[in-house]
Amino acid sequence: MADQSIAAKARSSSDALLIFLKARTFIALILVFVFFAINAPNFMSTANMVIMSKHVALNAILAIGMTFVIVSGGIDLSVGSIVGLCGMVAGYLILNGIDIGLGWSMQFNTLEICLLVMLVGIGVGAVNGFLITKLHVAPFIATLGTLYVARGAAMLSSDGRTFPNLHGNPEYGSDTFRWIGAGEVFGIPVSICILITVGILAAYIAARTPLGRHIYAVGGNERAAGLSGIKVNQTKYFVYLFSGFCAALVGLIIASQLVAAHPATGDTFELNAIAAAVLGGTSMSGGRGRIAGTIIGACVIGVLSDGLVMMGVSSFWQTVIKGLVIIAAVVIDQAQQKLQARVALQAQAALGK
Repeated sequence: MADQSIAAKARSSSDALLIFLKARTFIALILVFVFFAINAPNFMSTANMVIMSKHVALNAILAIGMTFVIVSGGIDLSVGSIVGLCGMVAGYLILNGIDIGLGWSMQFNTLEICLLVMLVGIGVGAVNGFLITKLHVAPFIATLGTLYVARGAAMLSSDGRTFPNLHGNPEYGSDTFRWIGAGEVFGIPVSICILITVGILAAYIAARTPLGRHIYAVGGNERAAGLSGIKVNQTKYFVYLFSGFCAALVGLIIASQLVAAHPATGDTFELNAIAAAVLGGTSMSGGRGRIAGTIIGACVIGVLSDGLVMMGVSSFWQTVIKGLVIIAAVVIDQAQQKLQARVALQAQAALGK
């Protein structure tokens, strides 16, 4: 009886610790928010909350695409460069259109510009998918290569210069471009509305569709997924297309917010997206992750970044702190997996008795 009592207490403490680990991202969000609310001047002001929510939205949209990639067992290092390239494409189309020769140029309205830019992002994602699925290039190497190609293409589009004054032209219907970054829908910033839409779509795909189950299966055990009839290559193609699509959205939003496009936009954004996904509980080994957790992770990164800026912390130290957060998230995730395995063994042992 005494042994049973000790075992029951051990299981109870393990279960409590497991619950705490699963809720770690939400707990971290509360802690960093309270810390900066106390220590950072004007952190709780309405203006800062609006600005911070827009920053969080950008990182969260990018991180949602990254979550699908990581869950499938891959990685996408090119998303930051896709952001910069797509912003430059939007700027080029607004200012120049497309030259069709004989002194004529094809001009586009805002909707057409957005569609073309999203096609560019999806196109880069398709290149990543092709390299990984057809040429069997490792995801890290393939997306590292497209990172440089996309960034170089962004630079070449303007010889490294900024496309300024993207106010658009009423004559062509491109003057509404700024609404994407500065507009509101029922008092909610458009960027937040886009995040909500993308988040709901991604969560539905992950939880309610065969495609979502296939993504988790491929990340959990690619060989077993293939033997069970899952189209592994098509599934991988989708996650990189979706990641490119999310990066294109972020590129459009940033160019609209700044009313300008610079080829260096999006530099190191991929690191923030990975950090948000991992912090939100996505396993770097694949097969596990939740969209809701990723969005909370993006909130933690956003609050941390803005709070450190408001406290006057050096950008160099901010980089160090973000790196430590990623390391801590991975270590805690591994601890959670080990604890879950131990709890499962304890449950099996209890049933055996």
